[in-house]
Amino acid sequence: MAATRAYLDYNASAPLIAEARAAMVTALDAANPSSVHAEGRASRRLVEDARRDVARLVNARPEHVVFTSGATEAASTLLRPDWQMGRGAIRMSHLYVSAADHPCILNGGRFAAAQVTKVGVDRNGIADLGALVAALAAHDKDAGLPLVAIHAANNETGVVQPVGRIAEIVKAAGGLLVVDAVQAAGRIPLDMSVPYADYLILSSHKIGGPKGVGAIIAASDLMMPRPLINGGGQEKGHRAGTENVAGIAGFGAAARAALTGLDGMDAIAQRLDAVEAIVRGLAPDAEIFGTAAPRLANTTFFAIPGIKAETAQIAFDLAGVALSAGSACSSGKVGPSHVLKAMGHGESLGALRVSIGRATGAEDIEAFRAALAGIVARRAGKEEAA
Repeated sequence: MAATRAYLDYNASAPLIAEARAAMVTALDAANPSSVHAEGRASRRLVEDARRDVARLVNARPEHVVFTSGATEAASTLLRPDWQMGRGAIRMSHLYVSAADHPCILNGGRFAAAQVTKVGVDRNGIADLGALVAALAAHDKDAGLPLVAIHAANNETGVVQPVGRIAEIVKAAGGLLVVDAVQAAGRIPLDMSVPYADYLILSSHKIGGPKGVGAIIAASDLMMPRPLINGGGQEKGHRAGTENVAGIAGFGAAARAALTGLDGMDAIAQRLDAVEAIVRGLAPDAEIFGTAAPRLANTTFFAIPGIKAETAQIAFDLAGVALSAGSACSSGKVGPSHVLKAMGHGESLGALRVSIGRATGAEDIEAFRAALAGIVARRAGKEEAA
């Protein structure tokens, strides 16, 4: 076991940054932000300051930010048939998602299974835009509006979708577009002031903030889904329940740091290039997925023939290196990647994901190299014995 560990699993959860920790400690004793006394008003300022910081990360208006308990709650709120415009009701009659989406999108939220269409992706994980156009052209507009949901960047491969083009397709069909920007936020620029998504989903702990906090960000206040949680009318009636002031304050601090950190993505990309060079050097037969598509600068997803991903993940862990076999989306579950299956690489193929961040150093990359060298050497030994 290594004396110090290398953490290479930022897409599962980025380590809590010092700025977020400090903001949370300051806010732990905050009063109820709905109270009208001085203590309550001070707490409200913490929430609204964080709302502005989260809005700045994606160049949105603060009043269009709704805090939630995380990205899954945000998705469950948005992916539902019943919406409202003012006092009027609007119906979304069908949901269109990418076959490579995160489970919180892929499962369709509160739509019935018959109301969900999965749009395929190509071998590099890019959504089949022709299939999306065809699906929306066949949509029954008399039944209601089409709702399209897709990730901006894939959590396993890091592949970045052409969201601008997808937005044009959805608008031409008279639909609404929800973009899961959980992995993209803080890693690529996002701008809600230009034609993009109608709604973004963000998660605090993917950008160095605390777990249990997320956000819905709307392009306007014209239309919103009916609340998932009803009660006291917090968050302008969009999400009831006393706000998690400490978590929200940490989220705001992480958003500030993430916006500044966009300038440092070139350095992260260089470290990831070093990781992929190590993989290719030690295992020339390895396959790195999505290389022909735009990818996040911090993510690589690869498979090595003859090495089972789950077994390799355990070996890396024992060597002091934390990484993922696929995504960590369901209580430690490790299984076949639906993303690779959607990309046409086969359901049973296992793959390893390395995802890094600002704190990843040369010593972490070296720990990865040493651990992978041992794993590959053991494969060679087994092949010789056979």
